Amino acid sequence: MANPNGTIKVGDEAPEFVLRDQHKREHRLSELKGKRVLLAFHPLAWTAVCGDEVRSLEEHYDTFRELNTVPFSISVDSPPAKLAWADSMGIDLLPMLSDFWPHGEYARKMGLLLEANGFAERANVIIDERGVVAWVKVYEVPETPDIGEVLDVLGNM
Repeated sequence: MANPNGTIKVGDEAPEFVLRDQHKREHRLSELKGKRVLLAFHPLAWTAVCGDEVRSLEEHYDTFRELNTVPFSISVDSPPAKLAWADSMGIDLLPMLSDFWPHGEYARKMGLLLEANGFAERANVIIDERGVVAWVKVYEVPETPDIGEVLDVLGNM
């Protein structure tokens, strides 16, 4: 079900997800209570800006963990495509969630699916330890998010 109010907002309860990563491991938001969660939505695998974004998340993985945050990248690509892409970039730590089927369902629930394009907006969503949205920023599709800004927000929470 789509978010009836459009894009998810600060103060909203984050909808549950049950998504598989590039290794086909299942992740559930409800199992992450007590930790912050960063959902880094990106349009598609195998694109330059998305690659830069994902590599940046991987490079700062330990910092996220120090900030009690579980980072995820998320897109509509399938787990096998994500695994091949992760392997090509040397991504070892970052879970790369697949919102493949039903196609874009979680992005749709978050109000972030660009229906005409068939992929999610580029956006960062921070969910607090209680499962409530604490920060949302949507970027232009060709814009690489500033990882420093994300880390500053987490460091000041």
